[in-house]
Amino acid sequence: MDTPKDMPNPEETADPAAAATQAAPAAQVEAEAKRAAASSRDEIAAQADDVALADAAATQVSAPVRGEEAAQAADPGPGAAPYMQNRELSWLTFNERVLDQGADETVPLLERLNFVSIFWSNLQEFFMVRVGSLTDLSLVKKHIVDSKSGMTPAEQLDAIYARCHELYPIQERTFEEARRLLGEHGVQHLRPDELDDGQRAWLSAYVHDNVMPFLSPQIINARHPFPHLENGALYVVVRLNDEAERQRKKEAAKAKADKDGKTDKAAVKEAKKAKNLGAEGVTLGLVPMPRQCERVIALPGKGKELAFVLLEHAIEMVAAEIFSMYTVKHTNVICVTRNADLDATEGSDEADEDYREHMKRILKKRSRLAPVRLESERPLSATLEKLLLARLNLKPHQVFSTSVPLDLGYTFGLASRLPAKERAALTNPPFSPQWPASLDRNRSLIEQVTERETLLSYPYESMDPFVQLLREAANDPAVISIKITLYRLASQSHLAEALIAAAEMGKEVTALFELRARFDESNNIEWSQRFEQAGCKVIYGFRDFKVHSKICCITRQTEHGLQHITQLGTGNYNEKTAKLYTDLSFITCDATFGRDAVEFFRNMGLENTSDNYDIMWVAPLQIKPMILAGIDTQIAHAQAGEPSGLFFKTNSITDKDVIEKLVEASQAGVPVTLFVRGISCIVPGLEGLTENVRVVSIVGRLLEHSRIYGFGPRETMKLYLSSADLMTRNMDKRIEIAWPVLNDELREQILGYLDVSLEDTAKLRELLPDKSYTPLGAFARKDGEGGTVLFDSQEFFIKQAQEHRLSAAEEAAARTANRGRGENGAQEAVLAAAQAAVEAAVGRVAEERTAQGEADGAAATAQSVARALAAAEAAAESAAEEVLAEETAVPEALPKSQPTRAPKAAPAAPTSKAMARPARPARPHKPSLLVRILSKFVR
Repeated sequence: MDTPKDMPNPEETADPAAAATQAAPAAQVEAEAKRAAASSRDEIAAQADDVALADAAATQVSAPVRGEEAAQAADPGPGAAPYMQNRELSWLTFNERVLDQGADETVPLLERLNFVSIFWSNLQEFFMVRVGSLTDLSLVKKHIVDSKSGMTPAEQLDAIYARCHELYPIQERTFEEARRLLGEHGVQHLRPDELDDGQRAWLSAYVHDNVMPFLSPQIINARHPFPHLENGALYVVVRLNDEAERQRKKEAAKAKADKDGKTDKAAVKEAKKAKNLGAEGVTLGLVPMPRQCERVIALPGKGKELAFVLLEHAIEMVAAEIFSMYTVKHTNVICVTRNADLDATEGSDEADEDYREHMKRILKKRSRLAPVRLESERPLSATLEKLLLARLNLKPHQVFSTSVPLDLGYTFGLASRLPAKERAALTNPPFSPQWPASLDRNRSLIEQVTERETLLSYPYESMDPFVQLLREAANDPAVISIKITLYRLASQSHLAEALIAAAEMGKEVTALFELRARFDESNNIEWSQRFEQAGCKVIYGFRDFKVHSKICCITRQTEHGLQHITQLGTGNYNEKTAKLYTDLSFITCDATFGRDAVEFFRNMGLENTSDNYDIMWVAPLQIKPMILAGIDTQIAHAQAGEPSGLFFKTNSITDKDVIEKLVEASQAGVPVTLFVRGISCIVPGLEGLTENVRVVSIVGRLLEHSRIYGFGPRETMKLYLSSADLMTRNMDKRIEIAWPVLNDELREQILGYLDVSLEDTAKLRELLPDKSYTPLGAFARKDGEGGTVLFDSQEFFIKQAQEHRLSAAEEAAARTANRGRGENGAQEAVLAAAQAAVEAAVGRVAEERTAQGEADGAAATAQSVARALAAAEAAAESAAEEVLAEETAVPEALPKSQPTRAPKAAPAAPTSKAMARPARPARPHKPSLLVRILSKFVR
């Protein structure tokens, strides 16, 4: 959902050839689309988890169709299986659940607006990728059918556009309700007709001073061809009066007729006036949104209220001035969405061109691909719609009119414009990922992960320990190498900087960059260049497989031989998304995991898909077969009357083989629970087919992203963590990793997490046999007074992480206090021993004075003092050793807090000052030991 998603949106600058592309005849566009679709490309090949390509079509394409496509090429028959549904329509239902959060009254108002924005950004990407891919496939004149719904690409497109026309009005209602309620709370999003005279005057002056200098308006006529409209960019389109030409000629003729009776100066003035009426044949004007100007224009207001107008509406207000030489009939705001599904292998020549340079060239094509959607803020006039559809080669059903702003990216910045008190009332309580209670911040992390395996739970726990582990590795003389796969990185990444620092300090750092991570290609290209400049060894993913695994291997040379610290994750090494996505990160020094990690990176360097692993499952050769085998085992248990069960937590389930095996398990009586955030192509609850399958989903504040596989009933369930969803693209077309959870403590931690998640009554919804979902709060309980009790599992985990961190901080403070008391006791023991030594020395001095006389008394005194000091030092050492021995036996002052089903309200998150080691109280000043000894001697 990103979003909680870290989804950069690189924009490519349009070149002058765009107009020719847009004006190309339909046959040329179709031919270009056919060439794109014919390529054997990874992204359209990903369609194989939904689309069956006939063998006949495989022989027509320019590149050979891979075996996976041929395996799913069989015609599904006259009717699709009732227990499966189309993935695209399932995804649109998922996005509707995102939109439902915008109408959820339990969500703070600005967060509700943000969910509407997430719905918009999700739909934008959906049209760019999925609709774009299906559009290409629809142009291939061969038999192509979705293997789960039996629909052709054209039928899928028709269903998608029809479903979206149903969703747009829902988005409008949700947005307008949130806008109204925010207005009542002092956040007023105003449209031009809602401004008062004072606001209108101020805005006009603002636009003239701060916007007009950056505008680049354009007219459309024979000498000004229709321009290229950038993907996702906003334009103010202005309908101009087509009678302007006749008026211009009329004025020119009048000026000529009156010339004889006027001075030359008057004639020139009339001619200039006629000339300012504009060019011939102009009926349309376009104004692109200037990137230099702020989208949100805050109006002067009273007190702490925020009133604002969007930039496009401010430009519409001055359209008559911009096109002053024409008559403006009306204005509108439009946005074009283009196909962005690129063929990363098209035209590549690996012998002659660096792959990174090839990807740079391919990315430039993204902004030039064919349009798939046109949006407008108000219904287009018949004339304007006809013109735009002709220029963009679109059909009427691909046009969407909505009163919602066409770019909702501005919503996430509104909170920062409000005072703290007002912001707190409209947003979620702030939360920062916590340092894990299981790790001591003040100890070496290499030592701690060597002692025991660690499981970090993002975003409740921070990624900082793993970043700190890499920093330690960079400075550890025993570390030989660090190897890691990188799929998505934050634009500002401490993790990447730690790896670069390690290379600069002489460590062997190998980074496998997947440059085809969609919409992160440019970011990954930039980082790969920086890594190379720092001395890292950079390699790229396979030609035919994306490397989607999350694995890191740190190799150390110890006195006992080589040691491998292996980290495996269900999500990306991205500090930004690690604060929004729920993921699990496993760190171990187990030798078997280490050997598999070494073998994995060896295979990556050789571009070799291998199944030669002892403990890990690595796709494309292992994950799906092992999952199917695990399901078969549970089927056998059920048929034998033994306890059985299956559990899968995944972002999506679309793979036909897995779905059919789950149906078989359901028919055998195996209880199946699927925790699926997004797409579910399996339909549960159908008698005789999927009556034992339950599909649930949570869409909430955080994005559920971790992948967990479970085989068996809960008591004996074998758990696996993975980077792979149950999708054909993940299991057959990517390099993914799954691994078992063998540590009993970590297994219980994961099972506890799942138990709490499945008890959610605030956000958990269940998929029904009719393909709809239960409403929000359907599982809510009633309290003793008949009120509704909602339990939000994500909020529970946030509070639990805060409580665990506070508990760990209290334990550390208690240990510090105990250590302080021990140190005080040691000092008192030292002083007492010194005091006794001084008293004994003074007594001996008195005896010597009597025996020897005053002559040599001074020398004897000095010797006695020296002996007393030596005795004091010995006493101090002895006392310190005793105190340290006692301190190691001091028990922990506080027990670790345990999770509860109904946690009390979490205390406020500790500030860095509160988390700091507490300062010891000031001690009363005492004279130094030497001063006390000498003063005793003098007395």
